[in-house]
Amino acid sequence: MKNLIAIVSMCASVAGGALADERTLTVYTYDSFVSEWGPGPQIESNFEQSCGCDLKFVAAGDGAAILSRLLLEGDRTSADVVLGLDTNLTAAAKASGLFAPHGLKPEGLTLPIEWDDEVFLPYDWGYFAFVYDATRLPEAPESFRELIDDYPDLSIVIQDPRSSTPGLGLLLWMKLVHGDEAASAWSALEPKIVTVTKGWSEAYSMFLEGEADMVLSYTTSPAYHAIAEGDISKRAAIFDEGNYLQVEVAGKIASSENGELADKFLSFMLSEGFQSVIPTTNWMYPAALARDSLPEGFAEIPEPDIALLFSDSEAESLRNDAIAEWRDALTR
Repeated sequence: MKNLIAIVSMCASVAGGALADERTLTVYTYDSFVSEWGPGPQIESNFEQSCGCDLKFVAAGDGAAILSRLLLEGDRTSADVVLGLDTNLTAAAKASGLFAPHGLKPEGLTLPIEWDDEVFLPYDWGYFAFVYDATRLPEAPESFRELIDDYPDLSIVIQDPRSSTPGLGLLLWMKLVHGDEAASAWSALEPKIVTVTKGWSEAYSMFLEGEADMVLSYTTSPAYHAIAEGDISKRAAIFDEGNYLQVEVAGKIASSENGELADKFLSFMLSEGFQSVIPTTNWMYPAALARDSLPEGFAEIPEPDIALLFSDSEAESLRNDAIAEWRDALTR
């Protein structure tokens, strides 16, 4: 028995030393990405099989909150890679000087737009939409005009644009559709807003619990219910004015001491080991996977006829003023 204990102790010591030498890649991302039902756990397992490292995901709130945390930490950040910003935030992220060029030439991207960003790489994309339950709301708005002017008893839940990328996307969507009248549109919509949550997960949970008729989410969200639950009652409203496009991205931190490993992760991000996980965990369109490779059920997802999107520089120039007019309209 004593010999067995000695052997076990020696093995534990050797294993401990091996782990101590193992490199750790720290990736900041949003909360739902690292949840047990999100893509994080499977992607972590897939990447660690080839990297000889420990991949550590750190949940840092929703997308906009990640950037806020990063700006606060500056060069002292422990992140090697940031995953979960979108094109509405990339101009601000680049201006911080915290990110380094990825140096890659991505091939096989299946985005609905051209991609030539030297700092950020896309990993998935989708369209923002208001999701509803057809058993509770048989007829839903088909435009912003109907959402604002009709359906007097309608209730919606949205996300805070200061912490959430869907929340910021809605602000810019409203700005693109209504222009100088966006503040008035927010004032008219305000009575229908049940609450504003910090992130997407909280808002969607409230909707599923019946606390609102509609929730700001994605056109792809109903695919989860149809594929995973066999529930076809959840629908996404496609608006006549168009739906706003989101492209989610990742980038490496310039001050990272694991630059080579960060490069390896970004390359892996565009491979099948990452991309094939996205559709049925993050419930978005993967950025580098052919449509005919998507799971059955994605073909049934309606897509808007009009895709709306500000460039990253336009989004950055509008962001602060759009947040101010939104805040003023909701606090009157």
